[in-house]
Amino acid sequence: MATDSELTNLIWQIADLLRGPYRPPQYERVMLPLVVLRRFDCVLADTKPKVLAEFERRKGGKLKDDALDQMLNKASGHRFHNRSQLDFQKLMGDPDNIHSHLTSYINGFSANVRRIFDYFEFGNEIEKMREANILYLIIKKFCEVDLRPDENVVPNDKMGMVFENLIRRFNELANETAGDHFTPREVITLMVDLLLLNANDLLSKPGIAMRMLDPACGTGGMLAGAQRYMRDHHADAKLYVYGQDYNKRAFATAASDMLMKEVDHNGGGENVQFGDSFLDDKFEGQNFDYFIANPPFGVDWKKQQKEIVRRHEKAPKTDPWSAGLPRVNDGSLLFLQHMISKFEDVDPKAQKYGSRAAIVFSGSPLFTGGAGGGESEIRRWIIERDMLEAIVALPEQMFYNTGIGTYIWLVTNRKAKERKGKIQLVDARETWIPMRRSQGDKRRKIGEGKALDGDDRADEPDQIADIVRLYGRFKANEKSKLFDNKDFGYTRITVERPLKLRYQMTVEDKARFLDAAPRLLDDIQAIDKALGREPHLDWNAVWASIEKLLKKSGSRWKTTEEKLFRTVFTVKDPKGAPLKKGTGLEADADLRDFENVPLKADIDAHFKHEVLPHVPDAWMDRAKDKVGYEINFNRHFYKFTPPRRLAEIDADLKKAEDEILRLLRDVTE
Repeated sequence: MATDSELTNLIWQIADLLRGPYRPPQYERVMLPLVVLRRFDCVLADTKPKVLAEFERRKGGKLKDDALDQMLNKASGHRFHNRSQLDFQKLMGDPDNIHSHLTSYINGFSANVRRIFDYFEFGNEIEKMREANILYLIIKKFCEVDLRPDENVVPNDKMGMVFENLIRRFNELANETAGDHFTPREVITLMVDLLLLNANDLLSKPGIAMRMLDPACGTGGMLAGAQRYMRDHHADAKLYVYGQDYNKRAFATAASDMLMKEVDHNGGGENVQFGDSFLDDKFEGQNFDYFIANPPFGVDWKKQQKEIVRRHEKAPKTDPWSAGLPRVNDGSLLFLQHMISKFEDVDPKAQKYGSRAAIVFSGSPLFTGGAGGGESEIRRWIIERDMLEAIVALPEQMFYNTGIGTYIWLVTNRKAKERKGKIQLVDARETWIPMRRSQGDKRRKIGEGKALDGDDRADEPDQIADIVRLYGRFKANEKSKLFDNKDFGYTRITVERPLKLRYQMTVEDKARFLDAAPRLLDDIQAIDKALGREPHLDWNAVWASIEKLLKKSGSRWKTTEEKLFRTVFTVKDPKGAPLKKGTGLEADADLRDFENVPLKADIDAHFKHEVLPHVPDAWMDRAKDKVGYEINFNRHFYKFTPPRRLAEIDADLKKAEDEILRLLRDVTE
């Protein structure tokens, strides 16, 4: 029996026949659909005569397409069937018309498979291969690949591994866009290990069945990783996996993977659905036990804005959609809100054990948005409900289309007792090994330790296990910090300072004012005569004098005219007297400042010791207080490196100078 790696390499060699008409990043357009097609052909071979007989008996009857599909699926013994008289071997019988026969063969599948090939847009590739005169050769080579589901040939778990490896290889070739729908294998492994680390007691319960959702599943790598974990650690437990994606090829790949593995599904319908998770949620009203996702970084949500804003405005306070909305140019936090909205309640008596989620973010969701802003309010909603369990910082240059730092968030409504009220930060930014060969922006990886079948990774350290241990031990050390929830919160206070004005009437200002208010000529002349042209630093006294003059003359000014007068004839002057307003002072908007005071700190004490010594005339406007939350990883893991002593620097410079002089002497001698 061929190993996973040998079978993968055999199929990979067929892809080389596409060189010319296709560039390597385009190979997956042909190879993935044909692997699926060949596997289905082998899976259905034994029951094909029974299906054809049942189809002959049923065709022309009154059964609708869905009902007929169900009858034929039952005859095939699988969740799909093929009612065509053709198969891969018979396609070889007419080389000149193989393109039309292949199309006919695909159209003979049940609706769920036809839909997958529609999303693969495989009809375009059939025509392209026909024009390049390579279609027959490619199909012939696939006929030689035995993908029968027999235990001694290619059982479902092995087929899953082969398909996962092919997906990974093809996506690595297409690394310019791979990050949109493909997560590196070691990141998936780490996320799944963190997500399911402490689930032993739960998953070992008799008859337990858990459900997992990836709302941005791409090619299904994360769901496949979760299934692999379950096979290795909890073979007797059931984990039903579900996903949704709006990228057609990615969806088709994930849906094919699920069908080929004949993945268990619970509740009817297909495991993987096509569509926008925000505009067309295929799992609306459903709750899940686990969530995992790597949503795209920095992608705007203008297309979904109307629906999401409506959802936000109507959501009750207990719903994560009520918290706030991120900036429209980065919708990654929306996926976390979407996931939390589907969290299961915690009610063990009803066999409801809450939910856990692992999601990959860039650094932006950690701190973007000030107090009262959408991102801050989302963080606040999560943290104040004690749902943020941990954040793991990953090395840079880990993903195929971006070198930025990334972070795994672990969010749950069933924290362990010792974690309640706490948030753990794990710094794994230096836990990496260099790639033997760069793949796009990916130059680093986290060591996976134990090699898989045929994988040359035996010399790698098991860095994934190291990170998981850091998280699992829940101890404070150099790489793991423990904080109270409130440690990430702060109150943004508004610090005001008084407005100070200097009054002076000049010929130019006088003319400018009268151009706007000519009816006040007599009043302005009287004010000019009474106050003169000298500067006055007390606007309060100036305006009191003007009010007396106007009252004496019986003149009444409009509010707009009073504002215009102050605007034209005054300028700000720090030497002026503070302006009075009611029982207090009028604030200078240009001098307004803000202070972020930690939630655990006393605001009055902070103001007294940190603000008043620098601006003694300041005061706080507590009516404008706002609470915010941010997580600054660098601040908590920063290590001060003292500068080198001047003597050491001088010594190095002297050494360099001596070396330069020696080289010059060698040249001149």
